[in-house]
Amino acid sequence: MGAKIKIGALISGGGSNLQAILDACKNGIIDGEVVFVGTDNRHAGGILRAKKNGIPTFSVDYTHIIQAYKHNPSRLQIPKDFNEQEIRLKLKGILDRRDEEKAAVFLKTRAIAEAQLLKNMDAFSFDLLVLAGFMRSLTPYFIDRINRAPEGLRIMNIHPALLPAFPGVDGYGDTFRFGCKVGGCTVHFIDYGEDSGPIIGQSAFKIEETDSIDSIREKGLKLEWELYPKCIQHFAQGRLKTEKIAYPLKNGRQFQRTVVRILAQKKSKKS
Repeated sequence: MGAKIKIGALISGGGSNLQAILDACKNGIIDGEVVFVGTDNRHAGGILRAKKNGIPTFSVDYTHIIQAYKHNPSRLQIPKDFNEQEIRLKLKGILDRRDEEKAAVFLKTRAIAEAQLLKNMDAFSFDLLVLAGFMRSLTPYFIDRINRAPEGLRIMNIHPALLPAFPGVDGYGDTFRFGCKVGGCTVHFIDYGEDSGPIIGQSAFKIEETDSIDSIREKGLKLEWELYPKCIQHFAQGRLKTEKIAYPLKNGRQFQRTVVRILAQKKSKKS
């Protein structure tokens, strides 16, 4: 076993995936330790799980920030390193669905909240940030301050659907309502889009005619608790390699996709 990686976690709710990660670290399934847990909901059940394990916690009240900004923008300080134009360029095609005023409020309030997240996280050294039911989208302001060279991509998320199908907040519900015959979950790295980052791993289950939304969620969660620690361990072992692959098309054009390769595990040297 090599050196343990340090893991930070962000949550919004009960923290069942957080618990799976904590258990996997404790049982040696993950060569790592969780060094902090942050949340946008100070009443989140996952915070109690963290405290029971002696893990430092913090919260950032997104709702208060948004309401305070809308009531009196001058009372809140926008981070000095916030560049709205630069972030808009990085989110081109994603922000197009919002009108200019709403987009400006979204980006500014997100930057204020994310600056507070980053300030809290500065107290800790960590190798990987895992989103374990964190229900706030992250903007380039935050992402680019975590994914710095030479570390590369180091924000991981688990989604309750087989991406790219059904991104968003209710993957299992969408899977059920669409009448799918197969459901599942996906672990991926975070990028600027909505659940659109490079896929690390997926697990699937069969959907029976007798299944309900609740039974589908139950099946999915059981797979999540296995898949997420497995993918985190691949990261801990240095086995994840992200690369862009170009495929030639007609007329000399190319199609490019980003894939995450899982490298073979290095054999340990015998003493």
